[in-house]
Amino acid sequence: MTSESRYDVLIGGQGAAAYAAALYAARYQIKPIVVGEEFGGETAISGSIENYPGYVDIDGFDLMTKFRDQALKYEVPIVGANLERITKQDGEFLSELSDGSKIPSVAVILAIGRERRKLGLPHEEEWIGKGVSYCSTCDAPLYKGRRAVAVAGGGNAAVEGAILLSKYARDIYLVYRREKFFRPEPINLRLLNERENVHQVMGAEIIELIGDDEAGLKAIRLSRPFNGKDVYEVDGVFVEIGADPRAEIPKALKVDLNPETNEVHVDKMMRTNVPGLFAAGDLTDASGPLKQTVTAAAQGAIAALATYQYVSEHRSEQSVRPAKKEAVAKR
Repeated sequence: MTSESRYDVLIGGQGAAAYAAALYAARYQIKPIVVGEEFGGETAISGSIENYPGYVDIDGFDLMTKFRDQALKYEVPIVGANLERITKQDGEFLSELSDGSKIPSVAVILAIGRERRKLGLPHEEEWIGKGVSYCSTCDAPLYKGRRAVAVAGGGNAAVEGAILLSKYARDIYLVYRREKFFRPEPINLRLLNERENVHQVMGAEIIELIGDDEAGLKAIRLSRPFNGKDVYEVDGVFVEIGADPRAEIPKALKVDLNPETNEVHVDKMMRTNVPGLFAAGDLTDASGPLKQTVTAAAQGAIAALATYQYVSEHRSEQSVRPAKKEAVAKR
């Protein structure tokens, strides 16, 4: 890499936390670069957003486009490749990307979010796009006029998905392994109970996906009978059972993780226990269970301030460090 390819801070991710960090870093006049394949993170696939300050209603993809455009206004480079590995040597970081490139930087902000959980059933991955989906807000319109779809999960995302799908398909089966939903927003729970075409199948799990490789999903099998039967013909199943922090890179760097959630543990300035390494957004335990675009953006801004302070100190140390004397060969 040439000296021109060295950055003050590499920001991993392309979600709200990453773009906010990039914007603030650029305004602090430190040199940032953003890397990540998945544009917009969870916000971009969340559909209509009504709780982001300043917008009564805005599509999540459109909101993230505005975030990106604002970063580009400050000429922040954006690389469409994922972080594969980060090493730290002599006080600086070297990030290796999925496209084979290597980028040195003084600091790193990790905003790489979470990985969606899967049911772990046969044919699940083969039938993605053939009846299996992990994003209700993305694919719900595809099921307009269909006879039935199922939603697996009992958290806020599953409840929101069932509500949205109820506007398109005739019957919705919301399948959850527990007898009580897991902390959905009260307004969403009220809306769910008002939907007469949403059937709440509690204390059950989807244990089999039935269909064929050509046509994809045709039916699901439940772990217990519901209304007298355990096999239901459906046109689609939406898996909304949560997500896990992408903790592989932090673990390799020996970053402290929250023992209860496996999230990256940060202080109030988004600092990890590794000097020069910061984290923001859904990857961290900074905002507890509240994983929202507004909290991610705020954490990205805070991480950028902390990074600016760290980079400034690093520059000062470099400037006062005595130059190395060249070795003189003895004759």
